[in-house]
Amino acid sequence: MGVLSALPLVAAGNACCCLWVVSGGAIAAYLVQQNQSAPITPADGALVGLLAGLIGALVRFVVQIPIDFLMAPIERAMLQRIIDMGTLPPEWREVFERYTGREGEVSLAFQIVGRIAGLMLWLCVGAVFSTLGGLLGAMIFRKDSPPTTTAIDIPPQP
Repeated sequence: MGVLSALPLVAAGNACCCLWVVSGGAIAAYLVQQNQSAPITPADGALVGLLAGLIGALVRFVVQIPIDFLMAPIERAMLQRIIDMGTLPPEWREVFERYTGREGEVSLAFQIVGRIAGLMLWLCVGAVFSTLGGLLGAMIFRKDSPPTTTAIDIPPQP
């Protein structure tokens, strides 16, 4: 979930009802069910989904940092081409020029605050939607209960 949510084009899957986050919780419930012979409860699925969402948010945070450093020059070049076309309204042109670095670089403190705010957002999103995915996974991948064997006492014949 975390890696898929951090990749530039693949992350668009989260626009579809948080696809990667929900599927991360469902996969976590599936893996828990595969390691147990008894069926898991919806509470087990919700708990493992919650943990998957929180861990996925942390993984996304760590993976996103090097990806941002690699993608920043490409993003700036694309925005520069848009600015050079000259079809932008003046207010949008100012915003794009600020982002591309013509008006000064974004401060390091602003970047750190932005990353921490993003982490908090993904912790909340991961907690909610991955828990729902864990619930769904617990219901979908639930094994049937093993048959109970009961001993029948037969009284002795006289």
